[in-house]
Amino acid sequence: MKKPLTAVFDIGKTNKKFFLFDEDFREVYREYHKLPLTRDEDGYPTEDLQALVAWMQQTLGNILNSGKYAVGTLNFSSYGASLAHLDQEGKVLTPLYNYTKPMPRDVEESFYARYGPETGFCTATGTSRAGMLNSGLQLYWLKEKQPETFGKIRCSLHLPQYLSYVFTGIPVSEFTSIGCHTALWDYSRQAYHRWVEEEGINHLLPPLVPADTMARVQWGGHDLLVGPGIHDSSAALLPYLESIGKPFVLLSTGTWSIALNPFTGGRLTVADRERDCINYMRTDGQPVLASRLFLGNEFRLQLDELASRYDCPRDYYHQVAFDPKCFRSIRKAGTAAFRWKSLESDNCPENTRWVHDTYKAAYHQLVYELCLLQSSHIQHVIGDAGIKRLYIDGGFSRNEVFIEMLSQLLTPIRIRTTDASLGSALGAALAVSGRHIPKGFLQEHYALKKHKPLTLS
Repeated sequence: MKKPLTAVFDIGKTNKKFFLFDEDFREVYREYHKLPLTRDEDGYPTEDLQALVAWMQQTLGNILNSGKYAVGTLNFSSYGASLAHLDQEGKVLTPLYNYTKPMPRDVEESFYARYGPETGFCTATGTSRAGMLNSGLQLYWLKEKQPETFGKIRCSLHLPQYLSYVFTGIPVSEFTSIGCHTALWDYSRQAYHRWVEEEGINHLLPPLVPADTMARVQWGGHDLLVGPGIHDSSAALLPYLESIGKPFVLLSTGTWSIALNPFTGGRLTVADRERDCINYMRTDGQPVLASRLFLGNEFRLQLDELASRYDCPRDYYHQVAFDPKCFRSIRKAGTAAFRWKSLESDNCPENTRWVHDTYKAAYHQLVYELCLLQSSHIQHVIGDAGIKRLYIDGGFSRNEVFIEMLSQLLTPIRIRTTDASLGSALGAALAVSGRHIPKGFLQEHYALKKHKPLTLS
């Protein structure tokens, strides 16, 4: 008889992933997929929710009907700041609005006029003023700009919980999604912020459940225990909290690169806000000090520019090894060359300056400038804590040039990386397992390795 496996859908902005884990949390199957975007009513690109659901249902159905695997448990991790609004019949009312869609200035101004001042509000809610990324304000925006649509909403689900709803039909809210820069949660009260009640938003948010809550369902003729879903960055943190005995910072990389310090022991301070930090939430409701950078998105955009400029394939960077001489030269020059497309920097030139003759040198320049920004964000969450361990997972953990440059910039902090596939999927599996992983688990099963910076003469 086959032992039951845990299935996890790990939904990123770029890659959609499906994993199977055995009872010892070892990966036994993986599948990657990419989906084209659709557009909302304003023509702004966004996730094609219908296509995503169709792929998930087909993927799970194929696995269940293959006869190769016995799946007992299903859970989900995904990016946050995205809401699915359901009507009385449980059907999706609106597009899954992209968190990069601009928030109308008048909506933000009216909100902070009612519930500010901004500093006090953001400190209490563990957020920065970030437009649609403050996903709670998406509901306020709908109420202000689309009152007819807003009036039809029966409940609003963050994306991880909507993915669970697809398979269970049970609408729930979950702490890690609610606590992730939504502007919904007041960390000082450990409850929804007063604006949620005053605007009547609380009636649209289903009951809060812990991340280990399970629903027993029959789907496609198979009995499954289905979890409520979990925010991807909070999920990524779980395996490290379980298996690492000393304080650390986790850099979870992907479209967003998020530095997470779960050892601060308190809510956001004014000083934290001045360092551009925000709060995420652990599965136990405790705050996590975080600093986010749109690193993967910027990297993707700049790779297109490099490919065009140097007439190379877009993925040519995979062939570029770290060159100490090139790094020393760029670091010594200390001049910014790249004009960011989705990041902000004080010393960013008005236009990209193509100062290098080769792709290799230009790529080193790009990664160096990104690493300067990234190292600053990491130092923000470390603060005065003196933490000397940094773990990196996600796509950038495989980027040799990135890891080496970051090691050089962050000395004496010791960097360790894990297999890039780990991401948040393992955390989502752990969240619904009711079990713990032993110390040394990541090193044994997920290629956890130490990186010592090269000695540069």
